[in-house]
Amino acid sequence: MARVVLAMSGGVDSSVAAHLLLEQGHDVIGVFMRHGHQSPVACATLKSAATINSTPSPDLARSGLPPSRSSTHELPVIQRLDHKQGCCTAADAEDARRVADRLSIPFYALNLDREFDRIIDYFVDQYAAGRTPNPCVQCNNWIKFGKLFDYADGVGAQFVATGHYARMATDSTGRATLLRGRDEAKDQSYVLFGIKRELLPRMLLPVGQYEKRDIRRIAVRLGLDVAAKKDSQEICFVTRGRYDQFVKQHRGGDAASRGGEFVLTDGRIVGRHDGIEGFTVGQRKGLGVALGEPRFVVRIEPDTRRVVLGNRDELARRVLTATDCNWLVDPREAPPRCSVQIRYNAAPAMARIELDADGRLRAEFDEPQFGVAPGQAAVCYDGPRVLGGGWIE
Repeated sequence: MARVVLAMSGGVDSSVAAHLLLEQGHDVIGVFMRHGHQSPVACATLKSAATINSTPSPDLARSGLPPSRSSTHELPVIQRLDHKQGCCTAADAEDARRVADRLSIPFYALNLDREFDRIIDYFVDQYAAGRTPNPCVQCNNWIKFGKLFDYADGVGAQFVATGHYARMATDSTGRATLLRGRDEAKDQSYVLFGIKRELLPRMLLPVGQYEKRDIRRIAVRLGLDVAAKKDSQEICFVTRGRYDQFVKQHRGGDAASRGGEFVLTDGRIVGRHDGIEGFTVGQRKGLGVALGEPRFVVRIEPDTRRVVLGNRDELARRVLTATDCNWLVDPREAPPRCSVQIRYNAAPAMARIELDADGRLRAEFDEPQFGVAPGQAAVCYDGPRVLGGGWIE
């Protein structure tokens, strides 16, 4: 029996993951990572509760676990002040604690607000540079499979587990491999490509073998209150409004310093916008300019603050390059042809790949791809196996 640290978000997936790990005979420790910006009431309430219960009990100190909150401590129950589903509110923490109590596993809350500032800075800086960030990937790289492994080492845990829809397997040479989840509609392997290769043998992804409907059925059978809880659909720290409003609030400055021109690919000026952070390559709706025919964002120029619009054909790209690559296999063993996924919800497309001397990935697609956005991840697959990937230039 191995000790496993499980990231519990208060959702149905990580809750059922706890049950599945227990069924496999593991010693499970549930951990809620408070790592986002809650609504003001939620944030203040959690801080108040953390202050009240900040002194570890003698039993907790003897256990070797760091000072934190155990399942015997009550967390406040509040309602979110907005309509979005997140993963770091006081209500989510309470949902996770209830599940831990139901399954009789220890439960701790980690305050990672300071670490998560790095995610927010990345998000804001990328949009300000005319790129389209993916904070969920970086959260997995830096926090969920970064800081959480540090915590696991501190409590003598061999494994770290999450409720992601992806699978772990062993190849013919005995090496740990990351595979797509069984449920193709829910597959989350794309957002896990950046995990360090050496951590793969210590990862457990118990729900990846199931379809979502089966996970909900298990939760119903167990009598878990989260069985019908909606999936998280939004970036957890943008709890109100739109992404561009969030970026503007964090960047500061007046509207005049952020605005710029809409131009067509032939250079004609066709309107003005109030900030490049409101746009992404491939976007068609919500441009705020009427041209009589569909136009797409084909390029964003941060230096001139121009948003370049064109028709769908002008959006097509056959080749992309990606930097800061991370490989879950030895890149020398990667097949020259594989499928490449350019967004979380994009269909993978066949391409020929190669690495240059600097480690940059070049992918040449069999068919043109639309909406290749700088800042997004290009993830390579050999069938269901994740090979690795990088960040699109």
